[in-house]
Amino acid sequence: MRYPVQPKRLGFFSRVLDQADPATRYRLVADQIIHAEKFGFDSAWIAQHHFNGEEGGLPSPLILLAELAARTSRIRLGTGVITLPMENAVRVAEDTAVLDLLSNGRLEIGFGTGGTPAAFLPFGLQSADRGQVYAKSLATVRGAWAGRELEGGNRLYPDAPHLLDHVWQATFSVDGGERAGRDGDGLMLSRTQPRPLEAPSAELWELQNPIIDTYLGALPDRRAPRILGSRSLFVADDRKEALHFAELGLKRSVERFVASGHKITGTTTEDLIKAFDVHVGTPDDVIASLKADTALSRVTDLVFQVHSVDPPQEHILRSLELTATIVAPALGWTGQAPLHQERLLAANA
Repeated sequence: MRYPVQPKRLGFFSRVLDQADPATRYRLVADQIIHAEKFGFDSAWIAQHHFNGEEGGLPSPLILLAELAARTSRIRLGTGVITLPMENAVRVAEDTAVLDLLSNGRLEIGFGTGGTPAAFLPFGLQSADRGQVYAKSLATVRGAWAGRELEGGNRLYPDAPHLLDHVWQATFSVDGGERAGRDGDGLMLSRTQPRPLEAPSAELWELQNPIIDTYLGALPDRRAPRILGSRSLFVADDRKEALHFAELGLKRSVERFVASGHKITGTTTEDLIKAFDVHVGTPDDVIASLKADTALSRVTDLVFQVHSVDPPQEHILRSLELTATIVAPALGWTGQAPLHQERLLAANA
């Protein structure tokens, strides 16, 4: 079934990796999301990572989103993702139901199977079992939201059947795309992913277009596609300045990327930008780079993050401004009026 072309939505994503102590990291990302709302971003997403502060700085995303629900009014708030095998499924259903009420229905819930093998062990799990545990946990969450009976004759309070339409599944694989489509969920595509041995120089979109194809083919009739394309992007007024921060951030991340399966050839800044799938430079530079990404042209949700460049805060805020006012409109985002413009219009009405 063909669907009418959907207006693209614009999102900001953070793995909470600012170069600071944990309390400062949480304050900075909250300020970034509030700034994104002021410039009309449709959504904000935060990731969950356990134990390793170099990989991601937030084990409890729903707590931070509850804080943001009280400090924002319009931007949708999402998890990208909750590592569901490491969670108690009933508690996830309860916490998300309450948070959705507190945010006036602004919650989006991304789920994933999990990260590094060692992270499963403190939860009494083996990484090899994560797929099976994930499927069982996801079914439990869905049933609880829908108000179905749980063990002992219990039912979720408050129930939240509408959240069934706000689930996203993250994947690197065609099989994962098929599962997300079959379930009628949104599809979350990563900012980068390891290349297969048989295609070490493949472009990111060459890996992700087949996932999109499979997802669309598996999607039930009358279920509109939701495809989130996350990309690393750092926009600055000056290209030289952008490359300076890119060099600092990417070199800091090389060892971690190699450990996670990425192959990096070359040591120049341009080599690292290509290896990390980063879009960096002035607005014109970034627009040209993103327009070459054929997978990104197919997504419904353009979601950008500054990792692994991770520049200082004032440069992140400026990058958000340039993204909302120049880059995203060039990619098809029509957008909402920035909040400060809305308030000015209301005052003059």
